[in-house]
Amino acid sequence: MTHQQTAYDLLIPPKEGRSFKLEKGQILKVIDVYGQQVADLVAYRGNDPKERLDPSVTMDALRTMNIKPGDILYSNLYAPMLTVLEDTVGKHDFINSACRPEMYEFLYNKPDHRSCYHILNSVLSEFGIPQPDQHYPFNIFMNTVIDGRGDIQVEAPLSDAGDYIKLRAEMDVIVAISACPCEDSVCNGYQCTPIRVEIS
Repeated sequence: MTHQQTAYDLLIPPKEGRSFKLEKGQILKVIDVYGQQVADLVAYRGNDPKERLDPSVTMDALRTMNIKPGDILYSNLYAPMLTVLEDTVGKHDFINSACRPEMYEFLYNKPDHRSCYHILNSVLSEFGIPQPDQHYPFNIFMNTVIDGRGDIQVEAPLSDAGDYIKLRAEMDVIVAISACPCEDSVCNGYQCTPIRVEIS
């Protein structure tokens, strides 16, 4: 019996990010090391950064905000980008944009706070991807609750230590992940911890 070797294995420290390439068919496993840590994920077509992972298109195509194994995450051109293979949490977020300094100033009076927006820009620059006006990530492990009146509340993630989501690339993509630096709310359980990434 043979076992598939892990081609890439890295630990993203708290409040930091990493970027990398996935070839079509490769599998990405994003692991919450200690629990209750959000990972902002963005992705771009490998040969065309104008095509990117689009949460709103994904919700439109799936007709739901709650993904499950077998569901596809789509690009802004409605092309399959990533397929969910496994998910031990079942609760993630598609509606919140990346945190940015203006958000920290608006909500917490901390204008110089580290942000997913700048973290993602920094690691994507390694691949020559231009800085967008905002990032709209797939927020892995983020627990956004919308009640019957439409009120939106971010609650503590449901992920425990070792929980993960596994995704298969449906095209060559460039992926960036930020271990969200928000420790000012229950979004990350009031503390920031690492995210582990395995590619096979």
